[in-house]
Order: sequence, then structure tokens, then C-alpha cells
Amino acid sequence: MSSVPISSPDLTQRPPRSPRLRLGGFVILPRLLDKGRAKLAGKNGEYIFNSGLDKRFFAFVKVEAEALLAQLAEGKGDGDILAWITQNAAHKPADWEIAQWSALQEARSATTVKAREHYAKELATLAPHRADIATGFDFLELDDYVSFGGKP
Repeated sequence: MSSVPISSPDLTQRPPRSPRLRLGGFVILPRLLDKGRAKLAGKNGEYIFNSGLDKRFFAFVKVEAEALLAQLAEGKGDGDILAWITQNAAHKPADWEIAQWSALQEARSATTVKAREHYAKELATLAPHRADIATGFDFLELDDYVSFGGKP
């Protein structure tokens, strides 16, 4: 356990880290950690720990969300959490698998008509003139930016 307490991000004041940011090569993970720490501190706002996006990570490495949350509750930093995941994951992907999985997550877009309609409706509200928003990560980053006062 870290000897220095880890501060929790206040997700009512700013968004979690970008889903594109990597830790140990994994996209999603730094964002997931921010949401977990904020949840533990009661500062998660509208952000959900173990959301659909987070579940992709947990399913890939085969780690339980609650087990990781317990590690965060001990005050562990990102490096310590990554070491814990590496040690405790039921699936220990090789570097090339992590790179391939992360690239796939970064490129994903809505895969059903219902999901595409949902994103189109949300995008029309957030930034109707933005034709460059194509992936789920693009949308999340735009939503985070606009939600905290940014102009699309």
C-alpha cells in the first residue's frame, strides 16, 4: 500500500481522465480508476464506476470490479493498482494483446441501430455542427468537455 494518501478526483468539478489515456498500455483504465476513487469519496457526480465502458476492461483482464475498488479504498496509486491487476488478473494478456485490445476500444463506435440513433440524438444536442465525432471515445471526450462548460 502507498504510504502517501491518494487524493480522489472530484468529478462534480472536472471530468475523469480521457478514455484514450493509457496505463500499462490499457485504454479506459485511468478513467476507470478516477471514477472508482471518486465513488469511494462520494464525489463521482454523474459518472458511474463499473459502467459499460469499464466492464469492457474488467471482462478483458478478468478482474472483478469490487476487488479493484477494494484496492483503491486502500489508497493505492495508479502504479500499485497496475501491479495488482498484473498479479491478480485471471487473463494476463501479452503486450501485443493489450495493444490490439486498446486499439479496438479506441476505434469502436455504436454497433446497433438503437445505439447509433441514441448517439446521433445526443450529438445533435451537444454539437450539431461537429461532423468529426465518430467513435465512442470521441463522444465521451466531447460530452466531458461540454458538461464542464466547454464550447463545442
